[in-house]
Amino acid sequence: MNSLTFLTIFLGVMSAMAPLSTDMYLPSLPELSSYFSISTSMTQMTLTMTMIGMALGQIFGGPVSDRMGRKVPLFIGMGGFTIASAVCAVCTNIYVFLVFRFIMGLSGAFGIVISRAIARDVCEGPELMRFMAILMMVNGLAPIAAPVLGGQILLFTSWHGIFFVLTAVGIIQIMATMAYKETLKKTDRVRRFSHGFRAFGTLVKNRYFFGHCLVQCFVFGAFFSYIAGSSFLFQNIYHVTPQQYSYIFGGIGVGLMLVGALPARLAGTVREVVMLKYSILIPLIASFFLLAGIIVKAPIWYTIPVLFVTIVPLSVMGAASVSLALSRCGENAGSGSALIGFFSMILGGVMMPVVGIAGDQTALPMGIIMVVCYVLAVIMFYTRIAPAHAKEMK
Repeated sequence: MNSLTFLTIFLGVMSAMAPLSTDMYLPSLPELSSYFSISTSMTQMTLTMTMIGMALGQIFGGPVSDRMGRKVPLFIGMGGFTIASAVCAVCTNIYVFLVFRFIMGLSGAFGIVISRAIARDVCEGPELMRFMAILMMVNGLAPIAAPVLGGQILLFTSWHGIFFVLTAVGIIQIMATMAYKETLKKTDRVRRFSHGFRAFGTLVKNRYFFGHCLVQCFVFGAFFSYIAGSSFLFQNIYHVTPQQYSYIFGGIGVGLMLVGALPARLAGTVREVVMLKYSILIPLIASFFLLAGIIVKAPIWYTIPVLFVTIVPLSVMGAASVSLALSRCGENAGSGSALIGFFSMILGGVMMPVVGIAGDQTALPMGIIMVVCYVLAVIMFYTRIAPAHAKEMK
């Protein structure tokens, strides 16, 4: 069964494994910190381990899917994700919890990287852009639903219940993978596993493609800094409840979803590189206002709309950048998707503990990291990507 509707939902959920793995239990981070008696930075390390696992998992998932096809690696990945989620749900030791959070990210990464490769299997050109935009919209539902659902679960149970729900999500995805019909023909697969890994060297040397990797790296570095710091910002500084925080987080997620509709509507009318340009310039400007607000301790009614403008262009950036980058990968779509996925995760994972380095009563590290990351993203765009589109941007 590979109808467009099925693929859209199936791939949307697969590509949403990152927000599902992180956003759903964000409202419970303060509770998690108390349960394990750990510091803010150590609590955010539970996010970091997942991000690092997802980064490394995509490096392996892409080449493996180019050689074996998409279905078998997806099945293995979803199985690992389900088992790891179940272990986290009953865990009582922080170090065991960290290990299985890593495994959870490593396994879930197969869904993230392979979903983009499948999109490349079935679409190209403007159609690929439209499909990527639709995936970003479906993906946008996760940041809306996950924290709200997590907040509601906490009304009836502890943080353990959230991981039981994630276990159920894994089981559903296993069943969906069984229904999915392979999209990579045997004749289109690379002959050896090593071919996919060798392709990494070729792609990294490509100034244009690697420029997209770096833009993704820095923009998502800013985004995951927001992920790691927002629960402490709103619950510890502005003193909102976990449920209120989930509504704020979900509201920004609504913005991600609605703005994510723009690339699909504008594909073929507005050039992808132009969409990419403004999707990083607008957050750059907004991030300076966010940092200024944090410094002067601005009220919550100021912080929420500024954060909204800083975060929501991410969905446009993701669709435009991935579409432009993968369009130049040819048979190495899986490896290309793996590299993009790796760079979109690794910096965010590293930065998450840094966000809490000054404690849980200040958001200053989060604000500084977001500004620096957006500045670097804009520099990479103008030095590595824009020159290849000089005529289109006039």
